[in-house]
Amino acid sequence: MLGVLALAACGTTPPTHFHSLMPTEIVARPGAPAASGIAVVLEPVRVPAQVDQPQWLVQLGDDSMAVLEQERWASPLRDEFRQALLEELIVAQGAVDSRTQPAASAAAVRVTVDVRRFDSLPGREARIEGSWTITGGDARAASRCEWLIREPAAGSFPALAAAHRRAVARLGAAIGQALARAGRGEAAACPALDDRR
Repeated sequence: MLGVLALAACGTTPPTHFHSLMPTEIVARPGAPAASGIAVVLEPVRVPAQVDQPQWLVQLGDDSMAVLEQERWASPLRDEFRQALLEELIVAQGAVDSRTQPAASAAAVRVTVDVRRFDSLPGREARIEGSWTITGGDARAASRCEWLIREPAAGSFPALAAAHRRAVARLGAAIGQALARAGRGEAAACPALDDRR
């Protein structure tokens, strides 16, 4: 009987773990929110095709890549990224989702985010790189900013997911600053947000 149970256990598929970029808790930042009251349209986020899949694609210590079948995003990565970024802009930065206030849609600022790299390095760091563009609203001109964000990650996969959440939150805070400048009609400028080293 014990032998049968042991054989059955050997054939058991390991459990699948689902992760999200959505913050476990998000609160308004101390002081006046950077983008308070600015109506925003966040366009669909573009992410690299190789990581836009349920399974995690990670970079190993020898720079090879591995697909982790048991570690997955709760929804398509492009959707996870967009929703988490929108939460940061609305809740923490004080922007207004134009979908919830149709009257504000005409004056809404459009934000386009293009993620060129979404790197997961277990035990080392989470790294995202790309650009954003802000157009419309009261901005004097379209602004385009490049960014690279690194967040340290401990050895566990939940820690790596948390590092990606912190990276997205940092990106949202920087976009919030840029939106605030656009809302004041100031010339475009990119917040300091580059972890190149």
